[in-house]
Amino acid sequence: MNQRNRTRGLASASLALALALTLWAAPAAVGAQDKSEDKKSDDKKAKFVPPSDAQAVLWRDPGDISSRDLLNGPGGETGKPDVSNLTFVEWDNTGFSLGVRVRDGAGRTWVGKIGKEAQPETAASRLLWAAGYMTEIHYLFPCVQIKGATEPPKKVERCEGNGFTNVRFEARPEGVKRLDEWTWAQNPFANTKEFRALILMMAFINNWDLKDSNNKVIYVPASGGAGSGELHYIISDLGATFGKTGGFISRNRNAPKDYAKAKFIEGVEGGRVRINYGGKNKGLMDQVGVEDAAWLGRLLSQLSDKQIADAFRAANFTDEEVQLLAGAVRTRINQLTSLGGGATATSQTRE
Repeated sequence: MNQRNRTRGLASASLALALALTLWAAPAAVGAQDKSEDKKSDDKKAKFVPPSDAQAVLWRDPGDISSRDLLNGPGGETGKPDVSNLTFVEWDNTGFSLGVRVRDGAGRTWVGKIGKEAQPETAASRLLWAAGYMTEIHYLFPCVQIKGATEPPKKVERCEGNGFTNVRFEARPEGVKRLDEWTWAQNPFANTKEFRALILMMAFINNWDLKDSNNKVIYVPASGGAGSGELHYIISDLGATFGKTGGFISRNRNAPKDYAKAKFIEGVEGGRVRINYGGKNKGLMDQVGVEDAAWLGRLLSQLSDKQIADAFRAANFTDEEVQLLAGAVRTRINQLTSLGGGATATSQTRE
């Protein structure tokens, strides 16, 4: 075969090979595209749309606040996870704290938070719930073993038996749907005392991380399936609390001594409360009036010393820290009630 024929032969063979590879790969590419389109279609189908007449709820009258169980919170004693046989599902390394999804011994799904934010979030959610605000259901366990857990992607404190220290578990009840975030600037409750008091409550617990991505709308179906259910407007991340607010370098979280020393109410000016607050969305504090503060004070003043301490005991703070934090909370409650001309109390011993 001469050189020209050999070249033509090689070219023909190369063309045939390329065509064969193209034909072989085409179905796979089409299949991949089909799967991608199917996934998009499935995701679209899976998006939950709540009933149009579902009621939006931020706050509900708590009734007899003095009877609320702050040790167990909104889930009560019976709502606790069965941590005797926790099964690992996956890690979540997207936030400040390490997250973990697990199934408990009863097969229920929980989202855990491990790290410095777990304790303050547990206590903060209980104080909000005590005042009537919608919250997550939280429980904290000092030490848990998680079967099948891989090496955590962040360094976290460990306990005996290769367990994890101070894990806060957040419930994921069946039928409850987590929807979009809500914003501080636009929501159904703007210009209400309940909303302004919630802003003040964020300063009360020194939550400096008031970004919209920490807020969540949760659809809760009606009990027994009768009715359209409710849309609960909650703050889904309360970990940046019980420290001091301020700039990027000075602020902190889970620092009981700093929280106890921090100022809260600085005074009143033109019917507005001057609040010592440094953090994200600081301008929100300008909305809070004297009447809003007094209203919140009347709610929180119904809590006994034991209830307040229980909120921190539930978060596994030491006895010394519980005393320090509970005392600081009582001092802040007294500051609020004094704005409304109410009597303050250094201690309330109702059981």
